[in-house]
Formats: sequence, structure tokens, C-alpha cells
Amino acid sequence: MIKAEEIQKTVENYLQGTDIFVVDIKVRAGNNITVLLDRDTTGVKIEDCVALTRHIESEYDRDADDYNLTVSSAGIGQPLRLLRQYVKIIGKEVDVEMADKTALKATLVAADDEKITVKTVSKIKKEVTEQVKEIPFREIKSVREVISFK
Repeated sequence: MIKAEEIQKTVENYLQGTDIFVVDIKVRAGNNITVLLDRDTTGVKIEDCVALTRHIESEYDRDADDYNLTVSSAGIGQPLRLLRQYVKIIGKEVDVEMADKTALKATLVAADDEKITVKTVSKIKKEVTEQVKEIPFREIKSVREVISFK
């Protein structure tokens, strides 16, 4: 069976010097390999996925290893996993699901290795109140970028 660490090394060597990075690599039973990518500046393009797929296929013999490979973007609406993803969306609205099952919608203001900083806005009658709050990652279950089509 192909190991995720082997794929990780192959992918990272290929992506070196680009702003594309690995969000996750999974190798499931039957050598079903999934590689999820993101990019610091823009979204991952289909051409990026195709090129990486071809590179991985050139490194691993399908006849010898018998694998199924999927390379894709981490995707809109997926939970953020890496600090690089948080940094990319600073200034945008996020849904934060807390470990205690509470949730909040806020604007991501900052992120570091230990916490995120968000700004919430509440409107009671005609009075608008802004509150900035730091939330340690240990208290967060998931964070997703809010996608708006307004």
C-alpha cells in the first residue's frame, strides 16, 4: 500500500517554489488517494490539479501499485485546516463553530499558530456595537468562510 507520507513528499517536491500548498492527503483502503490543495493568492485551477495528477502518475506505476488518484481544490465551504488558509481570508466573513456547540458569524481579523481574532457586529435598535474577540484553536471545532452571492 502506498503511504500518505510518500505522496506528501512527492507533492511537496513538485509544488516547491509555487504558492500552492497541500491541505490534506489521505490514502484509504485499496490505495484510494485524495490530495487536497489550496493557493495563497487565488483559488486552485483545474490545470494545477491536472499537472499534479500527471506528476504523481509519473512517479508511481499504476500496474505495480494499483491506485486511484483524486487531486482537487480544498473547496468552497470546507472547514479551514491550515494557518495559511486563515491568513488568505483575513477580512472576510467566517462561520465559527465552537467546541461547546455554540456558533458565531464574524469577520476574521487575524490568525496565528494559537488563535484567531474575529470581529462581531451586533445591531440593537439603531445602535451598532462591534466586539473583537480572540478565540484559541483548542476552543474551535471548525471555521468556514462564508460564501455570499449578494
